[in-house]
Amino acid sequence: MYRAPIEDISFALNEIAGLRAAIDAGVFPELSSDLVDAILSEAGRFAGEEVAPAGKIGDTQGAVWADAAVTTPEGWADLYTRWREGGWNALSGPEEFGGQGLPQMLGVAALEMWNAGSMAFALGPTLTMGAVDALEKHATHALQQLYLPKLVSGEWMGTMNLTEPQAGSDLAALRARAEPAGDGTYRVFGQKIYITYGEHDFTDNIVHLVLARLPDAPAGTRGISLFLVPKFIPDADGNPGARNDVFCASIEHKLGMHGSPTCTMIYGDGRFGDAPGAVGWLIGEENKGLACMFTMMNNARLAVGMQGVAIAEAAWQKAHAYATDRRQGKAAGYTGEGMAPIVLHPDVQRNLLTMKALTAAARAIAYSCAHATDMGRATSGDEARHWQDRANLLTPVAKAFATDIGVDVASIGVQVHGGMGFIEETGAAVLYRDARIAPIYEGTNGIQAIDLVTRKLPLSGGEHVHGFIAELRADAEAVRASNLPAFGRSPEKIAAAIDDLEATTRFLQDCLASGRMQEALAGATPYLRLFALAASAAMLGRGAVASKEADRIALCRFHAENLAGETAALKERVMEGAESLAEAAKALG
Repeated sequence: MYRAPIEDISFALNEIAGLRAAIDAGVFPELSSDLVDAILSEAGRFAGEEVAPAGKIGDTQGAVWADAAVTTPEGWADLYTRWREGGWNALSGPEEFGGQGLPQMLGVAALEMWNAGSMAFALGPTLTMGAVDALEKHATHALQQLYLPKLVSGEWMGTMNLTEPQAGSDLAALRARAEPAGDGTYRVFGQKIYITYGEHDFTDNIVHLVLARLPDAPAGTRGISLFLVPKFIPDADGNPGARNDVFCASIEHKLGMHGSPTCTMIYGDGRFGDAPGAVGWLIGEENKGLACMFTMMNNARLAVGMQGVAIAEAAWQKAHAYATDRRQGKAAGYTGEGMAPIVLHPDVQRNLLTMKALTAAARAIAYSCAHATDMGRATSGDEARHWQDRANLLTPVAKAFATDIGVDVASIGVQVHGGMGFIEETGAAVLYRDARIAPIYEGTNGIQAIDLVTRKLPLSGGEHVHGFIAELRADAEAVRASNLPAFGRSPEKIAAAIDDLEATTRFLQDCLASGRMQEALAGATPYLRLFALAASAAMLGRGAVASKEADRIALCRFHAENLAGETAALKERVMEGAESLAEAAKALG
């Protein structure tokens, strides 16, 4: 059973990402180390004792659809109520609307624990938090006053409606339409697919954020608007009133995430309401909806990255427990009776340490991204712009690397279990199945790599990324200057990975500057992984130097000497792989 790794989470927050330094500097005056410890401890208890036991029920029972209604797995609605009443939905929510206003770093840490307990359960509330962010930044005062208190508390839940059958990653192909009703509202028509928690029994109202086109909208993404469309239109007292003309037509049958309903939503076919058309309210400006939705998506991308960290942690715990208990063969040097625990075999040790090191690496990057977001909100002027650039730089890396790691680590976890990993009984398989969606939704990881290279490397005239690389070099130098023999060859290995990062960064920036876009795009995905491996090697070194704990130094060394060396091969793929890719692609037709 999952047990929240409170010590590792606290360490990553404080010693790697920078929370302790920010608290000591007075950046978050409402926060103390004791309060952080108390929040993490209680979140961990709830995740382990209440969320995790529900995970298996969710996977085996799944969500059930009948006549436009969805019933979630047994006990899930009650679990959500207990979770909401515990104040967890409001942890990082705006204080003006009933939230606790705590840094996103704490919200992200809690998200790791909820998702490790049950990723399918935690996904619904994650989208509500994103909806809060979008409405807080872009909705009218009246809409904020009506919807935000109930969304912040979790009394109502929110959704994100982008995808249509013909429009997945290419939102320019959207066909859903919205027509002005003449009274300040709009009538929304169309079909949306893959809508997570589009219908459920957790709350008595669901607030849909829907992308659609106005009648005279420009073509492409410049003509998309964002609308708030509630399942029930609030009455004069703000309670759910008349049923709106929106419903769930079906739910998907999926590889994993069985407890999470993935809905096909129909807007405006006349099934509900006095006349066809779902009543909606404009969020932001007409034809500027994509910018509003990206506020929600950026929040969701980091949250999805935390799903990768969470699944990796859960897989590592399960594999380590199994390897400690399972006995097979005679390990070298084993003097006990009978067969040896497989944790003593070097290949199993390599697998387990790879799982642990990659999990720590993904956690360090994701928490650092959250810290940058918090600092951007807590500071002003040039400092705020610096931190916002940092958050922008790290968001695609946190989303893509952490979710790739979730899949990789869950797969290794199945391998450690051997044949029993392929059997549902052990619970290793469900982690692998659930993990596989995370690199796909909220922008595929290929799109994250394109975003990193084409939009984030040019930040601040191309200089911000080099400032980040300089910080990583300082971490590498701190490892070298520690003169601790236990680090082994870590200083030179970390420095070499950073050299590869700098060389490929300058190469891709040159490609962009000279118009060699195809070459830049060909190298985007290997570059993102190189970026993450180099950055996480330095970050683990930062933490190991700060703690001087033997286990953390050993993990840093394992990462540096066994994983970070992959950057050399990735560098070749980034800088020399475009031509062979183009030639081989001709065979694809």
